Amino acid sequence: MKNSILILLVSLISLTACSKENSDTNNGLSRVIFDPGSLKFISNSLHPKKETMSALYGNKEALESLSKESQTPEAGAVMKLVTWRYHENPQYTGGTITGELVSVETVLADHLGNVSYDIKNSLPQSTNPDPEKRIQYFMSYRPVIRP
Repeated sequence: MKNSILILLVSLISLTACSKENSDTNNGLSRVIFDPGSLKFISNSLHPKKETMSALYGNKEALESLSKESQTPEAGAVMKLVTWRYHENPQYTGGTITGELVSVETVLADHLGNVSYDIKNSLPQSTNPDPEKRIQYFMSYRPVIRP
């Protein structure tokens, strides 16, 4: 009888100890997920001074252009550079996660090889960058090599 009361007491204590609700708040931070659609991940970069991280997505033609280290994208290439602010992960000390979406930059090369650049900013104070320099920046990315 004593053993069954002891087992019941221990199990009750262990079950109530696990029921603590997570009272962590996100401190007003929100996380934005970007859907690249049919585009595939190519590469990423981190900018510690600006506290931003970027991911480059593209189609097969974009991947081929970047793999060949071309100066201009191949005809039919589509690339999107998505930039987020990052902040500390509230669930893991020392980790960072994406937060506020800063911009989505797009480079398109039509079937004739004409290249266009577009940017969508979420920050009103942002200035429009030089399209030629941004296209060259896109072309400086090297695809991540996966084993």
